[in-house]
Amino acid sequence: MSHTEEPRTNGECLSPRIQELEDALKELEKWKNLVEKADTEKSRLLLEKLDTEEKKKKAQKETTDVLKAEEQLRDHVNKTMQAIQDEINQIDNDNQNLMRKLQRCKEQVKSKEAETDSLQQRFKIKAQIPAKKMKFTHVNAEAGGCDEAEESEGELLNTKSVFTITQRPSVLLKGGQALITFEEEKVADQILKLVKCSVTCDKAKIDVKPYSLSLDPSVKFEVHMTVSKRTIMFSKAPALLPVERMQDRLELSFSKPSRGGGEVEKLEYDPRTGTGRVSFVNTGVAENLVLKGSFYVDVGNGMEVSVAPLYEFQLRKFQTFSGVPKRTVLLKGIQDVMDEEDLQDHLEIHFQKPSNYGGEVETIKYVSAGKELKAFFVEDCAEVEAE
Repeated sequence: MSHTEEPRTNGECLSPRIQELEDALKELEKWKNLVEKADTEKSRLLLEKLDTEEKKKKAQKETTDVLKAEEQLRDHVNKTMQAIQDEINQIDNDNQNLMRKLQRCKEQVKSKEAETDSLQQRFKIKAQIPAKKMKFTHVNAEAGGCDEAEESEGELLNTKSVFTITQRPSVLLKGGQALITFEEEKVADQILKLVKCSVTCDKAKIDVKPYSLSLDPSVKFEVHMTVSKRTIMFSKAPALLPVERMQDRLELSFSKPSRGGGEVEKLEYDPRTGTGRVSFVNTGVAENLVLKGSFYVDVGNGMEVSVAPLYEFQLRKFQTFSGVPKRTVLLKGIQDVMDEEDLQDHLEIHFQKPSNYGGEVETIKYVSAGKELKAFFVEDCAEVEAE
């Protein structure tokens, strides 16, 4: 049996489609929203991209500037370092030059010091001057004006003396040598031209060689000494009291005539060394105290100080002399074939003969082997007068 479906109404047929359409519209709206969001996000991303690219360009420019500045700074540092290194090298070279110069200066100083020591030893004079009694006779007063009279009066306050010191040139004569001085220079010249001189001594014959002499420099100078008649020096006065009180005690003690003192004009005192000087108003006081050699000072339990005259020295007219004796010949290589005196006589006889190119002998001195003798020379009076 056949089954027949019943027809549906229009309302029933459209309802699902409407629903589908609504769903489709919703879906469409949804996608539209998504598209809009996507467009918005795209726009945002495009803007961010543009902004990023701009920042990137700016960062690249900044990086380029930094790299360029770093390169310039590196070049500047390198140039500065090179300049510093050049300066260091120059300083090193200068230091080396200065060290070489300093070494040369040290060598020169050492040489000069050695030369100075040699000259000091050569010109060093150490001699005991014998004591000599002096007697006051008169005052040398020359006529003159008022100023000269005042100056002479001032000079009377001191005792002055002048000593002339003359160093006589010398030569050390060793064994087997002789010095011979002729009366004439031409004779010495003739002997010095000979290579050797054959001297006959009884049965023996000796050959001697003549040499010229070169004397070491000698000196001559004056020592002007002034001894004060009013001022004395004192020593061995330690500061047992404060300085001012000590000075007052010294001045008070030196002022007492009962002890040989007198009116004090000025007193100087050095507490560190215990020495000083006292100047008196009147002359004669200083001389009396100096003769005693000591003085009693009222300081606590008492103190004895030493007194001495006040000396002042001046060196004047210092002169040096150097020369060669023109009439003296040095003979070397002499053999002791006989007694010293006999051999000296034979030498004198030989050099007196004109046939041996000799002449009149003024003086001769021979030193035998194993001995030494220092010979001194004096100024030739004839030469001095001729000058």
